[in-house]
Amino acid sequence: MDGQVSPALRTQLIENLSRFERRALPCEGLRCASVALVIGTAAESGAPCFILTRRAKTLGSHAGQWALPGGRRDPGESVVETALRETREEIGIELGPDSVLGLLDDYATRSGYVITPVVLWHGGFFQFRHDPREVAGVYEVPVAELGDPRVPEYRHIPESERPLISVPLPSVSCTIHAPTAAIIYQLWEVAFAGRDTRVAHYEQPVFAWR
Repeated sequence: MDGQVSPALRTQLIENLSRFERRALPCEGLRCASVALVIGTAAESGAPCFILTRRAKTLGSHAGQWALPGGRRDPGESVVETALRETREEIGIELGPDSVLGLLDDYATRSGYVITPVVLWHGGFFQFRHDPREVAGVYEVPVAELGDPRVPEYRHIPESERPLISVPLPSVSCTIHAPTAAIIYQLWEVAFAGRDTRVAHYEQPVFAWR
């Protein structure tokens, strides 16, 4: 095992993301944020994986929830700069602009954010140095779990007419809800499967509305 997923996968992801006509949303009245979808090699299997975090329980908002590395955009930052900074600050992974494979659709959250997902290439094995003030844990999730025919799951809630999307992840023994579920599902559909699947219409659970 050489510590690197196939370079051909990187080429495939770039091609799929470059032909995808992503949809951006205005941030007027909302807060702009970026999240990072960091693709690397799973330590146990050597298969492609992405990084998922568990937010610290001491945070003022969305404490203890599953999330992607990311956060609010600082003044003057681009969507890519925010994703790279948050990846460095939250999980200790230093990546440069050449790691950017592409962007997915913006997703507007009930809590007042417009999230831009940035797909980043790490390629090799990870060595994390996460900030415990923000991140309680860092997890490598096999990308193949997103391609399971049982993914995604849908249900309806009385508070909304929109379908709520969830993604079960056996490797971390949990079910992820939107917005993270919507974003990682689109990662699979667009970047890996090459399908122009939209996810902005999917609902989030009520506990994430605050």
